[in-house]
Amino acid sequence: MMEFPRSPRIPQVIHIVLLIFATILLRSRNVRGRHVDHLNYFEYGAITCRAHSASLTDFGGVGDGITSNSKAFQAAIDHLRQFDSDGGSMLFVPPGKWLTGSFNITSHFTLYLHKDAVLLATQDENEWAVIDHLPSYGRGRDTEGGRYISLIFGTNLTDVVITGDNGTIDGQGASWWDKFHKGELQYTRPYLIEIMYSDNIQISNITLVNSPSWNVHPVYSSNIIVQGLTIIAPVTSPNTDGINPDSCLNTRIEDCYIVSGDDCVAVKSGWDEYGIAFGMPTKQLVIRRLTCISPFSAVIALGSEMSGGIQDVRAEDILAINSESGVRIKTAIGRGGYVKDIYVRRMTMKTMKWAFWMTGDYGSHADNNYNPNALPVIQNINYRDMIAENVTMAARLEGISGDPFTGICISNVTIELAKKAKKVPWNCTNIEGISSGVVPQPCDQLPEHGSEYISACNFPTDSLPIDNLDVQICSYRRKYPLDSVIKYL
Repeated sequence: MMEFPRSPRIPQVIHIVLLIFATILLRSRNVRGRHVDHLNYFEYGAITCRAHSASLTDFGGVGDGITSNSKAFQAAIDHLRQFDSDGGSMLFVPPGKWLTGSFNITSHFTLYLHKDAVLLATQDENEWAVIDHLPSYGRGRDTEGGRYISLIFGTNLTDVVITGDNGTIDGQGASWWDKFHKGELQYTRPYLIEIMYSDNIQISNITLVNSPSWNVHPVYSSNIIVQGLTIIAPVTSPNTDGINPDSCLNTRIEDCYIVSGDDCVAVKSGWDEYGIAFGMPTKQLVIRRLTCISPFSAVIALGSEMSGGIQDVRAEDILAINSESGVRIKTAIGRGGYVKDIYVRRMTMKTMKWAFWMTGDYGSHADNNYNPNALPVIQNINYRDMIAENVTMAARLEGISGDPFTGICISNVTIELAKKAKKVPWNCTNIEGISSGVVPQPCDQLPEHGSEYISACNFPTDSLPIDNLDVQICSYRRKYPLDSVIKYL
């Protein structure tokens, strides 16, 4: 048993309290592999475990939902940055409502949210720095100038984990949506999480609600895992996309539930001449076990900002409910770039406007300096093994005159039309491809090739490098230095 020296300055009752506290602390430290107290010890999955840790409360954090914690977050991260080359660090956010403005994270770092922790994004615009627009976009998405920095932001990082026990990040976006609708925004709205020019990223097991705009935006980055997210926004909220991999290499999105006012997953790579010049495609993307509700947008969208190219996207085991379209390709004259080698299988759709939608005249240009001769290449698009019910129209597939979308393959797909469905279930212009075992019968541009082609639109059998990025079991143990315990008592 740990002994404390008796002193006339320490009353007997305090001495006893210290002995009891030390005994409990020692016993808790001897427990292995059990969740003794989720505030003091827990296990979690991460691509990298950390040698050092701290709690937000160690840096003056106050979880009352009123006090600003912007300085506490940044002080904590600035302190933990010293461990970047010494095993890395984790910042634990305990139960409470933690009001905060934007803060920048560091490399070899984990941000962990307790299940009862809520990060509340401040509505004070003074706590949102303004940063430059993305070079592949040439301007902000909402305005021509810069953009408000994201709530959680990082750039030029390595080995970053944002995770938790389903803790919540609340963007409190209503005021931002109102300013957007009224045209009162000075700069483009902030996102909840944006990681730029970074490698080895994990965003997992948290809940994101009411984002001012996009929720999760990895951009110019590689080796990314997005896993186990719950993302919720009012279905009428503007541009509240769920997950937007943008000019990224090797990304895995899986086991996410999204209710959105825009696309649940939107794959991007830059806008018009700016995206063409930047020239960084999104490639080798896996999307698995996604559930989406988006009445006015797509479950999976490719574009419309796709000028750097999108290639080798593999989506499977997708559930779409009450959404505008299952898979949508969005592009236009002036975009340039390409969308090719797209594979989607085992998708279930319930109550849809369109199962499939391709748009060659999306418009919405960054400015008037786009090149009208920059035509996008859309080819090798494969959909197979799908069922859909209560669908208004099977497909709306509209390429570009003189630049048809080619190599479209649809196989083993059954679409049950709604009672008030369109009289013509397929609308196809400027496309080329084949079909096999599709109900209702597709348009003439997708001729039926018979049951012997039922295995057409083959899904790749090889694995992508991102599947080799494993998550391991890590642990966190709250440290209580004895001198600070005595001081506190």
